[in-house]
Amino acid sequence: MTPADGLSLAHGKLRFPAFLPDATRGVVRGVSAEDLIEIDTQALVMNTFHLMLKPGAMTVSDLGGLHQMSAWERPIMTDSGGFQAYSLIRENPKHGSIHNKGLTFRPAEGTRKYQLTPEKTIQLQLGFGADIVDCLDDCTHVDSGPEAQKTAVDRTISWAKRCREEFDRLTAERGLEGREMPKLFAVVQGGGVKEERQRCAEALLEIGFDGYGYGGWPLDADYNLLDEMLGYVRELIPAEFPLHALGVGHPESVAACAEMGYQMFDSALPTRDARRGRLYTFSGEAGLAGEWFKLIYIHDKEHMRDARPLSGFCDCPVCQKYSRGYLNHLFRLNDHLYFRLATVHNLRFMRLLEDRMRTHNE
Repeated sequence: MTPADGLSLAHGKLRFPAFLPDATRGVVRGVSAEDLIEIDTQALVMNTFHLMLKPGAMTVSDLGGLHQMSAWERPIMTDSGGFQAYSLIRENPKHGSIHNKGLTFRPAEGTRKYQLTPEKTIQLQLGFGADIVDCLDDCTHVDSGPEAQKTAVDRTISWAKRCREEFDRLTAERGLEGREMPKLFAVVQGGGVKEERQRCAEALLEIGFDGYGYGGWPLDADYNLLDEMLGYVRELIPAEFPLHALGVGHPESVAACAEMGYQMFDSALPTRDARRGRLYTFSGEAGLAGEWFKLIYIHDKEHMRDARPLSGFCDCPVCQKYSRGYLNHLFRLNDHLYFRLATVHNLRFMRLLEDRMRTHNE
């Protein structure tokens, strides 16, 4: 499998384009590994920041690593945890600080102080048994000024070098090679400043990684996709390298980024939308032309006596067995079965969207 088509990983092949549901704490909320396999989910993203807090790195190790702990036999990508630590600190500086060595933080619900350095995040992710590992990066707000972006890019480049060195040291020490070797991705920062995006991308390419990610919030203040900057970063990264649109999960945004040449996507949005009663459907049998996507608000009264499935263009077990009326009933009961069925449906939609994007962009 060539990088343009996908990645061959220790726990299987990841075919592009690929949407990776967020299993933040080692679980996609409300569903089991068997549910995810039934709808052919390719891979999951898990969060280093949250996993180092709960259940903790030692517990994950004692349970056999992330794959064995979660009963997930397919690929797992772990992020560095930097964005979550940054968000915690930005919300309240009393929770910690960002400095050249890394991030120091104290979780809102605890008193223990944690250090997250480039070396530490690589140690954690390799210890978790991840198939794809992310470098630590210094995330900024999209509206931060040029000086803040320059500082963040300086740190991101420096931290990427340290991640590369620690990754190479540990994988050599463990004798990992060939398909067993995890992939190492770096993240392109720079906010809305093109010069900084270019400087970051060029430095990361010189260091050398298996793939790259678009760093920073991908939406503007009005929740519109930052098309121009996303497209610019794709231009900066040669086509032979996979590019991950971090945090992009709205179906229309995913399709737009795939059109630009992005191959990987992750977000908690489809599962969060499912739990809140926003269910995804295609408007037609095939393709991505015209108004191809629509939302069903399952809590609306109009669905109470509707015996139809959610979609005639979906093959998920929910659409095969359950009516809109029954899902409306479960939602109004706030029953856990609703959360499971809705999540299964939205994630199967995202999996079918992968196939449509692949055909559309061939």
